[in-house]
Order: sequence, then structure tokens, then C-alpha cells
Amino acid sequence: MHIPDGFLDVTVATLTYAISIVFAIYAFRRVSSSGSRDRLATASVLAAVIFAAQMLNWPLPGGTSLHFVGGALAGVVLGPWLGFISMFLVILVQCLVFHDGGITALGANLLNMAIIDVFSGYYLYRIFPDRYKAVGAFLGGWIGITLAGIACGVELGVSSQLPYGLSITVPVMGWWHFLLGVIEGAITSSAVVYILRRSPHILDTRR
Repeated sequence: MHIPDGFLDVTVATLTYAISIVFAIYAFRRVSSSGSRDRLATASVLAAVIFAAQMLNWPLPGGTSLHFVGGALAGVVLGPWLGFISMFLVILVQCLVFHDGGITALGANLLNMAIIDVFSGYYLYRIFPDRYKAVGAFLGGWIGITLAGIACGVELGVSSQLPYGLSITVPVMGWWHFLLGVIEGAITSSAVVYILRRSPHILDTRR
């Protein structure tokens, strides 16, 4: 999911950077004006947990791997805007300190994991009534990472840097993330159920 340097051409990298920058500016302003700053400690702890969980990788055929992303979990616990900021910090540190994901591809990685995954996972969770929140969290984690994988495939497929077109990149990224996204959904659902039982006040409850 972390696209390295050299995989995206200038057009795709610039466009995804522009989208992510505009989104980040709006998100930071919204969090600052909405009274969410009192939840920054929770966001920091969750970012650290997600950062550590992303270090666990499942190998895939073809020399690549899949790992837990945590975007849906961040959205469910913190709300979509603060969830974005939490994921933003995780992905930024990974890029600048651990070279996990390229600097030129940072905009695309933010778009996929901090925007698409967070918001799709959050809204899938919210449409379910309280008695089915475990199902909502599971589908949020599963579908959220699948959509992020498809978006990643689109970015790679339209980039002139790679010899593979959309007919290859989208099915490969979409299928594997759909298949192994079941694990993401199970982890997300388990974490949300645990929080609901132990500390339900931690979850974002604003509409």
C-alpha cells in the first residue's frame, strides 16, 4: 500500500499531492475549530498503535506484501477528521524517518490510507445501528482497505512510470486487498467491540 518513489509520474504525484494538501488544510482547521483538540492525546496513542501494527506484513505472490492499515479504526474511534490527522502523522513519520513510502508518492499514500480508508470505513460503520456496530466495524475495515487498494491500483495503472496498465494493477491491488482485507475487518471489529465494552466514551459519537 505504501507506494515508493519512482512508481508515479509527475502528473499523478502532483495531482494526489494537491488533493491531500487541500484536504489536510481543511482537516486541521476543522479539528481546531470543532473542539476536538481535547482528543489529541487519544489520537496520539492510537497513531502509535497503528504505526506499530503496520510493521506486521503478510507476504504476497510477486514479491510484495500486505499489512494492517488501520484507517477505518482511526475513523471509528476518532471521527473522520481527527482520524485523518492521526493517519497523516503515521504515514508522514514512516515516509520521512523509515523510508516506508516515497516522498514523491506521499500525496498518493495519504489519499489512499488517510482519506479513502478513513472516511469509507467511518461511514460504513456509522450506517449500522448500535446493536450491529461489530458488523459495521468489520465491513468498514474490510471495504475501506479494499477501496484504498483499488485507488492505489488506479494511481499505479495510469502512471507512465510503470509498464502495467489499469487492467493489471487494479485487479491485482483490488483482489488481494479484498481477500486479505477480511483480516483488517476482523481486527477493526475486535478492537471496536473491546472499546465498546471497556471504554465506550473513547469512541467518536458526534453525527
